[in-house]
Amino acid sequence: MTLSTSLRVLLLAVLLPCGPAGATTLLRAELPELAQSSDAIVHGTVRRVESRWSGDGRRIVTDVEIQVTESLKGQPGATVLVTQPGGRVGDIGQRVSGLATFTPGEEVVVFLARQGADAFRVSGMAQGKYKVQPPEGGRKAQAVPESLGDTLVLDPATQEPVEAPARSLPLAELKAAIRAALVSPATQEKRP
Repeated sequence: MTLSTSLRVLLLAVLLPCGPAGATTLLRAELPELAQSSDAIVHGTVRRVESRWSGDGRRIVTDVEIQVTESLKGQPGATVLVTQPGGRVGDIGQRVSGLATFTPGEEVVVFLARQGADAFRVSGMAQGKYKVQPPEGGRKAQAVPESLGDTLVLDPATQEPVEAPARSLPLAELKAAIRAALVSPATQEKRP
C-alpha cells in the first residue's frame, strides 16, 4: 500500500463512524403549506394507540384512533384512524425517527394525508402534530408542536439544514392560522 492509499483508508475509518446513525431527514413544512397540502385537519382526543404486525408480517405499524372534536379541513368523520410505521409488539420494537408519537387521552391538532380508503398518515411527519395543553393560570389552551428529536430539517429551497419553524401558540391562534391558510387567493380578493 502506498502512503496516500493508507491515508485514505485511515481517513475513511475515522470519518465513517462520525456520520449520522439512522437519523431522519425531512423538508421543513411551514403551517400554510401543511394546511393546504393536507387532506384533513382535525382537533380531537387520542382514544386508542395500538401496534401490530403489518399485513405481510414484515413490519410493525401503529394505529392511532382519534375522536374528532372539530374538523378544520375535510370531512373525516367522527373518528380518524392514523397508521404509521413503527411501534412495539411483544418484545420486538421498531422506531422511526421523525414521526409523531401519540398517547391515549392526549388532545391534539393533526394535519392528515389520506392513506387508503379508511386511514390517514400525519402530513409532514412530526411537523403535522400539535399537542394541546389545557388552560392554566390564566393562560389560554396552548398548541405545542411535536418535538422532531434527532431529525435533520432542510430548507426546501436551499436544501440547507434549518431550525424547525414550529413554535407554541394559543390554540385559537393555531386554528385561525389554519383557516387563513385555507382561504383561496380568489376568495381573499373578493373580500372588501
